[in-house]
Amino acid sequence: MKKLNICIDIDGTVTDPYYFIEYFNDHFNKDLKEEDMNTCKLEDLYDTTIEEILEFYTHKGYDIHLSANPLDSASDILHELNEKHNLYFVTARNEGLKDVTEEWMKVNNFPKIEVYYLGGYYKVDKARELDCDLFIEDNPQNTKDLANSGIKVLLMDANYNKYIDLENVTRVISWNEIKNIIDNHME
Repeated sequence: MKKLNICIDIDGTVTDPYYFIEYFNDHFNKDLKEEDMNTCKLEDLYDTTIEEILEFYTHKGYDIHLSANPLDSASDILHELNEKHNLYFVTARNEGLKDVTEEWMKVNNFPKIEVYYLGGYYKVDKARELDCDLFIEDNPQNTKDLANSGIKVLLMDANYNKYIDLENVTRVISWNEIKNIIDNHME
């Protein structure tokens, strides 16, 4: 089997995609549920401005990220994949979240994988730089950008990305499915 270069997003891909809801509901006095999360634009979901979202996130981001639940089997499967392939975390998180990200990875027993903190959502250039064969992602715009640039994407299913149906994109619902695809179809 060919050794693949696999890029992996963090939020919504190895973490529960809805882990932030409790914090945002409390702060913005809402009662949104997972099924209400039909967009990645928090300012639309919480009827506020991007500035207010960023202000809240500045104060609570560390706690929010540290409390995120990992998706079932993500850690174990990444340990297995890390033995056979080159894995890279490529995240929109900025360098200011490096400490909490590393702490979360350690607490949740994720393998030591290099993390690229982009501080923005555009990931195509980093994927090309890493000679990415496969990108595991959940964000709709990132998925479109990557797929349209010819990079194969495994799209982690979420309420906010249901409308994505593109060439180079395979929708997945679990890390077990991801492992099966990589083991059986990515030779």
